[in-house]
Amino acid sequence: MATHVITGAGSGIGAAVARRLHARGDDLVLHARDAGRAKELAAGFPGARTLVGDLADPDRLSWAFSHQSLPDRVDSLLHIAGVVDLGPVGELTPKTWRHQLNVNLVAPAELTRHFLPQLRASRGHVIFVNSGAGLNAHAGWSAYAASKHGLKALADSLRQEEHAAGIRVTSVYPGRTASPMQAKVHQQEGKEYDPARWIDPDSVATTIVTALDLPRDAEINDVTVRPGR
Repeated sequence: MATHVITGAGSGIGAAVARRLHARGDDLVLHARDAGRAKELAAGFPGARTLVGDLADPDRLSWAFSHQSLPDRVDSLLHIAGVVDLGPVGELTPKTWRHQLNVNLVAPAELTRHFLPQLRASRGHVIFVNSGAGLNAHAGWSAYAASKHGLKALADSLRQEEHAAGIRVTSVYPGRTASPMQAKVHQQEGKEYDPARWIDPDSVATTIVTALDLPRDAEINDVTVRPGR
């Protein structure tokens, strides 16, 4: 039975992945930003453990984890949580830049650092749920795209550094996916949101689980998932 540490399991792609792995009996360690959110996740996924720490403040994650019990075994670390705030470069404040860089890039690096010993021991798998914005940046998306371009660099470097340890590293680049984040993006863009136009989170979850379940003689490094309609 595999043990998975998952961020972003409260909604969207993260929730879809957590449901899939929970249904097949895997052990889940679900990250939550605070105790209240941890309680909600524990109720939604009976038997799952929770880990509390604010991704927006990565400097304090080490302190937060020192007051909790980390799992002895980790077979996969799934970075799915993310935030987005759109705006032109001429209007984005340092606070907006820092928030997206902290949650989308620095916190995943810090979480990975904490769980590398367990991942090395299990010859585990790190999956970064990136974005189409991690490959191409467009007007109004500079801070978010910068954080996701950085996440690609983090994954690429980690893959080379830990290949000899048997750790597999996958970056998943979903297009627009029907989720609360996408609803927020449409609101910021001033557009009407129709979830039927975009990828179902379960479709991205299928991609992620496929990468996890791939036999040990192969790995998926990068995969792009685009809307099919």
